[in-house]
Amino acid sequence: MLQATDISLHFSDRKLFDEVNIKFTPGNCYGLIGANGAGKSTFLKILAGDIEPSTGHISIGSEERLSVLRQNHFDYENQRVIDVVMMGHSELYEVMKEKDAIYMKADFSDEDGLKAAELEGRFAELNGWEAESEAAQLLQSLYISEELHYVNMSELTSGQKVKVLLAQALFGKPDVLLLDEPTNGLDILSINWLEEFLINFENTVIVVSHDRHFLNKVCTHMADLDFGKIKLFVGNYDFWKESSELAQKLMQDQNAKSEEKIKELQNFIARFSANASKSKQATSRKKMLDKITLEDIQPSSRRYPYIKFVTEREIGNDLLQVENLSVTIDGKKVLDKINFTLNKEDKVAFIGRNDIATTTLLRVIMGELEPDSGSVKWGITTSQSYLPKDSSKEFDNELTILDWLRQFASKEEDDNTFLRGFLGRMLFTGEEVNKQVKVLSGGEKVRVLLSKLMLAKANVLVLDDPTNHLDLESISALNDGLKNFQGSLLFTSHDHEFIQTLANRIVIISENGMIDRSEITYDEFLENKELVSQMNELLS
Repeated sequence: MLQATDISLHFSDRKLFDEVNIKFTPGNCYGLIGANGAGKSTFLKILAGDIEPSTGHISIGSEERLSVLRQNHFDYENQRVIDVVMMGHSELYEVMKEKDAIYMKADFSDEDGLKAAELEGRFAELNGWEAESEAAQLLQSLYISEELHYVNMSELTSGQKVKVLLAQALFGKPDVLLLDEPTNGLDILSINWLEEFLINFENTVIVVSHDRHFLNKVCTHMADLDFGKIKLFVGNYDFWKESSELAQKLMQDQNAKSEEKIKELQNFIARFSANASKSKQATSRKKMLDKITLEDIQPSSRRYPYIKFVTEREIGNDLLQVENLSVTIDGKKVLDKINFTLNKEDKVAFIGRNDIATTTLLRVIMGELEPDSGSVKWGITTSQSYLPKDSSKEFDNELTILDWLRQFASKEEDDNTFLRGFLGRMLFTGEEVNKQVKVLSGGEKVRVLLSKLMLAKANVLVLDDPTNHLDLESISALNDGLKNFQGSLLFTSHDHEFIQTLANRIVIISENGMIDRSEITYDEFLENKELVSQMNELLS
């Protein structure tokens, strides 16, 4: 059990947490949620002991071990991959190294023998004889092939290093597991494996993630960080979000009788309970949901941007034709003989093992990058708006948000009142519109770029990982806005729900070729064992 007691954290200009009291118990997975800047990652660091709170303390059960997903991808360059994983259990790893060092001594003494025997006993208690095979199994489950287990970390790609550090956090069955954005940098198959791992994990998990599907799949509780406090709610992210909206509705409905409100709550809970899977976590969560009362649900203070894309004209029959597209970057083939034709009804998700192939494809399609060979032909009735993964050039200037957006406004829209109102709906209110764009956070920059796209009224949107940097509220708003978009959509994303609810065509891209499936949802694609096998082979 992990417990935070009277935790406060004060900075010179503000108070991030104020007397937070919360208990995390075994068998549950807690999704720590809150607006960007609320302090989710900071709170995880306090739980991990990496940051000292201004007041209060963290306590963990005696003999319990806490494990943390670290982000220091380049700290182990001269270490073997298998060793980095086993370092996740620091005591076991130190016992193993000390034991091996004694056996390597040329002048092995009786005292060394006694010490070695003591270490061997502790090594066995810590399940040391199974450690290397467990580490290897974790790596293979995350698609790190066996031939890479004994090379140095310096020989891995950045994506592979992310997986090794995840395996390190999961290694040795920790009693408490702290995960900050664990799906970042993972491919589809690895995310699916991690979901199943956490669903069946019997100890305590606390996770920060912007992936709504991930939170819905693995979490039994939401820990909502708001106004410097953390409140626990039973259920996954969708249950928290919809219950807070229901609470707001019930509060505003002054004329409804108490019995009617209770009936609405019961119907709402029954709908979520009926969708529970057969996992231990979901079964346990269903029992807890059934005990919820009207007093247990509360409206959220979250604000959602208003995102609506309209088009100036319809697309004709021809959307996009790509023929024999090949691209080489720094001597390495990234795309090879890519061919596809898109139709006006298509909403296409481009997916790859890493982002290089998909980002390169979108850059070529949008004319930012010249291919080695092949051609890209847009239909004459199309107009495209593009949200790139790297938007740094867009904001390398001294302009304010208001003046930056003014560049993309029509004559009718070039009015301070209109632009301020437009930005207000995107959560830039009052004097915030006078902030310089170069100092904006990642999430703020994406909201500004989305404002630009809305003003453009293009009938084709090309979005490269648009949910990157956004908080859950902005992701939900963008998702809803794109569901209602009447044009065509080409996008990349790591957000499962985003892909599932928007795409009617899935295209898997790699340097080895492509898989193209239309009129199919993302879940249908992943449930097709033959397609998943083809995808795994293509992306390996």
